[in-house]
Amino acid sequence: MSASEEFDVIIIGAGPGGYVAAIRAAQLGMRALIIDKRAELGGTCLNVGCIPSKALLHATHERERVGQLLGAEAAEKAFNLDAIHKHRNQTVKALVGGVKTLVGKRGVMIVSGMAVLKSAGETKEIQVGEIVYRAKKVILATGSKTAALPNLPFDGKTVVTSDEAIAFDELPRNLVVVGGGAIGLELGQVWSRMGVNVSVLEFLPQIAPAYDTDVATALEKSLTKRGMKIFTSTRVEGFENGKIKAMREGETLEFPADKVLVAVGRVPNSDGLGLENVSVVKDSRGRVKVDVNFETNVKGVFAIGDLIEGPMLAHKAEEDGVVCVERMAGMKPHVDYNLVPGVIYTDPEVASVGQTERQLNEKNIPFKVGKFPFTGNGRALSSHSSEGFAKVIAHAQSDRILGVQVIGAAASEMIAAAVAHMTYGGSAEDFARTSCAHPTLGEALKEAALATDKRAIHWL
Repeated sequence: MSASEEFDVIIIGAGPGGYVAAIRAAQLGMRALIIDKRAELGGTCLNVGCIPSKALLHATHERERVGQLLGAEAAEKAFNLDAIHKHRNQTVKALVGGVKTLVGKRGVMIVSGMAVLKSAGETKEIQVGEIVYRAKKVILATGSKTAALPNLPFDGKTVVTSDEAIAFDELPRNLVVVGGGAIGLELGQVWSRMGVNVSVLEFLPQIAPAYDTDVATALEKSLTKRGMKIFTSTRVEGFENGKIKAMREGETLEFPADKVLVAVGRVPNSDGLGLENVSVVKDSRGRVKVDVNFETNVKGVFAIGDLIEGPMLAHKAEEDGVVCVERMAGMKPHVDYNLVPGVIYTDPEVASVGQTERQLNEKNIPFKVGKFPFTGNGRALSSHSSEGFAKVIAHAQSDRILGVQVIGAAASEMIAAAVAHMTYGGSAEDFARTSCAHPTLGEALKEAALATDKRAIHWL
């Protein structure tokens, strides 16, 4: 076994958290090494997750629009399955190359292979194949993987994860999606737009469980109108003879399925890292325990992103990576997980930040709500995007914004304005006094803020 030179920090995992941490480390003068099991940088997000799924959503949305304007035959010619996958692959390839350039130009060393922690004294040892790399500090950034269901074991062909569901080489007749969260709804809509019969089975009483009921109900209504079949309060029993069997309100249901996408959440990728070799502590859900500095119980070993507590989102992992490295350098930033936005990139989009009405009621926090429909927004009406509404939740006494939810076109972009106001502790009044260009969809948020005090201008 040969030995290599020593680094200031080794990052295991090259997803959004890992590669961002490596770049920030280099900016602060640290000699950094990044190790990933993939030959390509970018992790799940860039290679098989966020980016390829958004490429598919965009391409199939454009296909749908062409069909509406010019007919189904024109849509088929312009956007066949091969063309859509070509767009997906080109997008991923371009961004993977971009990340490699960003990391490499900053002097970060890149190694491909499975990394295992071997020792964690003052100098940590990481083994990759026959080579041992050494560093004073190690950041674990190995992300997460699809959660499995015992009665629906993955086979990679029929019962699949999102990794396979972004790359179907032919259209299934019937696709059953188990799980009504972001991943299941997004990929369900992708294939529904291509003419696949899509049924979404959600165990909980509503899809999009992280959102308030009014938002989830509006989303379900919209997706159903677009052709998806949605079944809530439905428990999947198993898959047999080409059919999913499920129970709903005491009734047995069967769903024919050429493909079954299991999208019931994700679990940390904390196995196989050698954590037991150095006694790193995990919780009952497999998450690595860390302190405010992202440091584990083992001095000099840190963890970020999906490996630790908090929302399992790429942009959360990026913030973790930056703050972790900066704290190593003696700086004192922090990540406020209450201000990490969530998005479902369906059509219509759904976005949120902060707390929901349900959460505030559970905490007995008094609040007021303002809502404004896009049917009262000039830009929405002029661009055939009048579906949905903006919603602002503020403290009943202090007026501080506690949460914002948007369902409608460009919700993923609009939510940034809400995050900015909430970051400095802004009030609904601050939002209401914000000048918005006219006509823009963002005016709906301003009106929703006004509506918290029944002062909306363009709606009764």
